[in-house]
Amino acid sequence: MNKSEALNENDIPNFVTQCLLLATLLEVSGYPKPGNVHRTADFQETCYEHFLASAVAVTPFFRHSAREGVMIRKGTLKLHEIETGKAIKNAVSNALLWQHGKNTLLGSIILLTPMAVAAGLTLARKSSFSITEFRKNLKAVVESTTPNDAANLYDAIALAQPGGLGKVPTLDVTDANSKQKILHDRISLYEIFKISSSWDSVASEWVSNYGITFDIGYRYLKKQLEGNVDINTATVHTYLKVLSKVPDTLIARKTGKAKAKWVSTEAEQILMAGGLTTKEGKRRLLDFDRKLRDPNHTLNPGTTADITAAILAVAILNGYRP
Repeated sequence: MNKSEALNENDIPNFVTQCLLLATLLEVSGYPKPGNVHRTADFQETCYEHFLASAVAVTPFFRHSAREGVMIRKGTLKLHEIETGKAIKNAVSNALLWQHGKNTLLGSIILLTPMAVAAGLTLARKSSFSITEFRKNLKAVVESTTPNDAANLYDAIALAQPGGLGKVPTLDVTDANSKQKILHDRISLYEIFKISSSWDSVASEWVSNYGITFDIGYRYLKKQLEGNVDINTATVHTYLKVLSKVPDTLIARKTGKAKAKWVSTEAEQILMAGGLTTKEGKRRLLDFDRKLRDPNHTLNPGTTADITAAILAVAILNGYRP
């Protein structure tokens, strides 16, 4: 995998933005990505084009976050002054303005926004991309979040109205009093994600230093690409790999852990059958895609899709080009 080129400081925000945009577009285009919207399958209320429009709409906010990373390196901004929650909220708001579907990229935005800051900081400090440095910076970015970031995230979720939220005993996102308590008790967004990490893999990624993204997904994607498969096959197989190893928490919240584990087992068996590289694997994959589709999207592995976008972002920042 080629390393990214050395960049002028002024070019870094645009470069990072282009990397994250490409990752988002490749993820949603991956097909047949079972149970999710992809280029040959839509949901009734949200279609492929809605995701494309949303990906374009969020780019100004990725650029802003990447610029903040550069500013940290220059010493004109401190880590605790990054407005990660506000960037997430603004990105979600703009994504909704640019398309008429429902929630599209909430989870991806939550994962990719701190990655934009960390990538800007990494490239400004090293002049070329280093995964080790990037992950170190990513940890610092998410741990520096504030109560205001948490309040803005709650606003973003209210705007997106994602399915499968469920109810939790403390600081429930649907409870009008939660934001007030967060601000009064000075609870940071990182601390909120610590609380929710046991039932949400996006939150878990923040507090585990993106363990699924780097330690499972990126390692597997890298091997796929080194094996000379096309990017669509690599994307779908990486999605299946993550799904096989980590039961999707969106499915678990909607239908229970047993069903989520069944979905993971099916994903593993498809990979064992060769996935898109064999006739049997492809047949089983298409059948699996049909099984996961229902009008209420109860078996939609949406969290796995969000993490797949983050995995692709790491690869592209590190120099991969389709």
